Amino acid sequence: MSHETPATDRPLTTALAEAAGMAGHAPSVHNTQPWHWTVLPDALELRVVRERHLSALDPEGRLLVLSCGVALHHARVALAAEGWTPVVERLPDPGQPELLARLTGFKPTGSDPDAMRTVQCMQVRHTDRRPVSDEPVPTDVLGEIDRAATREGVNLQVLDDDQKIELAAAAQRAAAVEKGNPDLQEELAYWTSRAAAGTGLPPEVLPERAPQTTVPARDFGPGGTLPVGEGHDRAAVYGILWGTDDEPDSWLRAGEALSAAWLTATRHGVSVVPLSGVVEVESTRQTLRQMLSGLGFPYISMRLGLADPTHAGPPHTPRLEIAQTVDTSAVRDQLS
Repeated sequence: MSHETPATDRPLTTALAEAAGMAGHAPSVHNTQPWHWTVLPDALELRVVRERHLSALDPEGRLLVLSCGVALHHARVALAAEGWTPVVERLPDPGQPELLARLTGFKPTGSDPDAMRTVQCMQVRHTDRRPVSDEPVPTDVLGEIDRAATREGVNLQVLDDDQKIELAAAAQRAAAVEKGNPDLQEELAYWTSRAAAGTGLPPEVLPERAPQTTVPARDFGPGGTLPVGEGHDRAAVYGILWGTDDEPDSWLRAGEALSAAWLTATRHGVSVVPLSGVVEVESTRQTLRQMLSGLGFPYISMRLGLADPTHAGPPHTPRLEIAQTVDTSAVRDQLS
């Protein structure tokens, strides 16, 4: 197999290192960025970083693995933009549970213009927790977002008005449970004071007060400085990403689907806010299962809407240095 891509005439190892770096743009729960990449001469490996696991909020690691799945999809898209299609082995070694994925068998396929546009979306995507505009998301755009998730093997259920009310009630119950958990509150406080370390949620991305939203968002406590207008997100769409399994490989695929849906939404100017509180608390997670008619397991819920054009978007959250998340020591001599 040639290690040269017809699209760029650059070594495969360079594309792998750059894709791993681009994956650093991925969103993650509380911006923990719990991933680490190893670039090998003919493979790219993704490992979970247990030190950035939110053990109080996410004891079973669903959101930890889901966050890594978002990064995995980002890397796959970046490779497609460079003209490489890999074989993706998910959880390839039972003896190494921290090894979530190995990308191998790279075939040069020519750069993908659609993937190149999606890479641009990675760089502009952000999370805006304020109310969205009164303009509804076009039906055809919702369809595209749905299909993007489905291509990753995960379902997106868009909620009707009655289900929105159920979701709102479940979110309120989950918030009350989590408010009474001192370990979880301590963990939250830690990750909302980490901006200088390249992770976490700085005050400027957190609303200064609770926005008027149909489904209550997470209460991050005092300290947010993001101005919130008087709007109410009545036109917002709510959905649940779900699948038929509740195992680590399905959590990983859920993250890939969330990435695919979110980047598609970004391309169309649709704001996405993940709402994970309802899946963090067992009783409200079961409520979501009932909303899915018991057909499967909810991975995460989300709000979609068109951003309010009267507000500039919030700043991007900080990111770890690439050297902290990507190990290129095995290919250092081959990088160009």
